[in-house]
Amino acid sequence: MSKSETVFVVDDDQAMRKSLKWLIESVGMQVESYASADEFIRNYYPGRSGCLLLDVRMPGMGGLDLQEQFVRQNIKIPIIIITGHGDVPMAVRAMKAGAVDFIEKPFNDEFLLDSIRKALALDVQQRTFQAQRAEIATRLAHLTPREHEVMEMVTNGKSNKEIANQLGVSTKTVEAHRARVMEKMEASSLAELVRMVMAANVYEAPQQGS
Repeated sequence: MSKSETVFVVDDDQAMRKSLKWLIESVGMQVESYASADEFIRNYYPGRSGCLLLDVRMPGMGGLDLQEQFVRQNIKIPIIIITGHGDVPMAVRAMKAGAVDFIEKPFNDEFLLDSIRKALALDVQQRTFQAQRAEIATRLAHLTPREHEVMEMVTNGKSNKEIANQLGVSTKTVEAHRARVMEKMEASSLAELVRMVMAANVYEAPQQGS
């Protein structure tokens, strides 16, 4: 685990915050704790790596409301919901919003730590995906409109001859466009090019709770 990864604990119960901080730090993880969702928001900036351990019922903004706000803002920090007042509708709401886990107090320490490890691993996975997607987007931006057109047809399984007929150009021209696409996309094979196109346009990032 990277030293930059932080477990953010948000719980209005001071004794619970201290207990969670001690438990998480005892296994070498970095922790920051906050007494309310508002305090956490004031100190957190999107992009920090880690996960969020979030109590449901707190003065001011509740945990589920903060979770749903992050979903609306497309802030992708993995979230574990903890509560002493759990019920089925509340759990369903949390999981539908993408929570990694919904844990009721009192909880087993090792179970919670395993859930945190899973959330941190998901954070790394999501960041890797986002970095790869950004790199592909950069390469795509260097293609000309015609190269985009040829790439789309190639990755849809059309032959050079079919593409040439559809565009009204020679097969050699299509071959030249195709070679430039492969070079600019840094793809060593058609299969790799297809994977890039799918990553850029079709696949979604790894989901919390999956």
